[in-house]
Amino acid sequence: MKLKFPSAYTILFALIAVVAIATHFVPAGQYERVTNEELSKEVPVPGTYKVVESNPQGFFDVVMAPVAGFYDPGSYKARAIDVALFVLIIGGFLGVVTKTGSIDAGIARAMVRLKGREKWMIPILMALFAAGGTIYGMAEESLAFYALIIPVMIAARYDALTGVAIIMLGAGVGTLGSTINPFATVIASNAASVPFTDGIVLRFILLFVSWIACVIYVMRYAERVRANPEMSIVADRRESNEAHFLKGRSEGNGVPDFTGKHGIILVVFAASFAVMIWGVSAGGWWMAEMSALFIVASLVVGVIDWMGEEEFTSTFVDGARDLLGVALVIGIARGIVVVMDAGNMTDTVLFWAAGAVDGLGEVAFINTMFALQAGLSFLVPSSSGLAVLTMPIMAPLGDFSGVERSLVVTAYQSASGLVNLINPTFAVVMGGLALGRVPYERWLRFMAPLMLILIVIITAGLSVATNL
Repeated sequence: MKLKFPSAYTILFALIAVVAIATHFVPAGQYERVTNEELSKEVPVPGTYKVVESNPQGFFDVVMAPVAGFYDPGSYKARAIDVALFVLIIGGFLGVVTKTGSIDAGIARAMVRLKGREKWMIPILMALFAAGGTIYGMAEESLAFYALIIPVMIAARYDALTGVAIIMLGAGVGTLGSTINPFATVIASNAASVPFTDGIVLRFILLFVSWIACVIYVMRYAERVRANPEMSIVADRRESNEAHFLKGRSEGNGVPDFTGKHGIILVVFAASFAVMIWGVSAGGWWMAEMSALFIVASLVVGVIDWMGEEEFTSTFVDGARDLLGVALVIGIARGIVVVMDAGNMTDTVLFWAAGAVDGLGEVAFINTMFALQAGLSFLVPSSSGLAVLTMPIMAPLGDFSGVERSLVVTAYQSASGLVNLINPTFAVVMGGLALGRVPYERWLRFMAPLMLILIVIITAGLSVATNL
């Protein structure tokens, strides 16, 4: 029997078990913490680490971790249950819009108008997602776009992975090169006691060069797939993906008519996402407000299409059901951090990391810092959580090696953004892959060469910056 790579659920449960086992061997320890008024969070105090009573995690803790992961806010912007509910409501909204036939007709019309120029959608869309990443750390809210972008890519004779890459790499490279992102750069700079504008030129350079590398990489892959569909990393899923993402469409059906009603519904559809982006970036919205927005948008679309009450509710529930697996993945992924924190090993790992850079020269220090932050990012995928945890300890260490604290901040955010392009403990990665129907090991295969390219770009930038 041919062995298959395990599903996302198995991978995450295995990671929870591994972390639980580690709590039996890693010494338990904690830093003293004080409240930072500017961050409105408790931050660790340098030099206060001490060994505490161990709290090894057992079988019951492993089983409870996914449940606790839904409810424990930790250092995240939102609880996993809030994100999961948002995903389910997005599923219901997309189910209602899809039922009207508007997306189907809109995609067909777009493909007719873009014929011969489809590849230019890739850099344009990746630029928009990168803008969201660098401005406000676009992450969980990007999940709403998969069901919109992937059908367009498949209709353009690319594949589902191309659509996933546009969104995940676009937003991810923006976060990697965060410039004014309040959930990464601003929090980390405040915790490091430097203005967030310090080092912004280097961050712009890293953002632009990394974005160029990602765009070229995705465009080359997409064009290979279009020329030869068998070159797709998800070639064996082509038929099932087309059936899933292009529901109701087949060559035998011809190009569906685009009516005035379709146009109005698509305006409401686009306006809903525009309002969401405005609400998050300027209105202080988060998961509850975004969920409410898409409930209202679903009702408006239902009225425009003149759906009956029974048809509307059943369609909404069916759409939510399609994304139930994604919602579960989000909670399970958060459970890994719950076990690590409960086992009192998070601060111990931070203490060891601080010791690893002590006494190093400038170039060695900043590149070791980047590597350590990458490792810590795997354990703490939240950019804001990692900033609050590490910057009060790590940033002052730069003073002893002659490295500016702003450069330590850049090393942190670059490492966090890079790792979160493939991090299985990051719910946005596992959720996005589930939405795109791309197996995790296929994503790793696709990303491996690009990760090496990005590491070279980042380490080169950090190394040169130490001499400026």
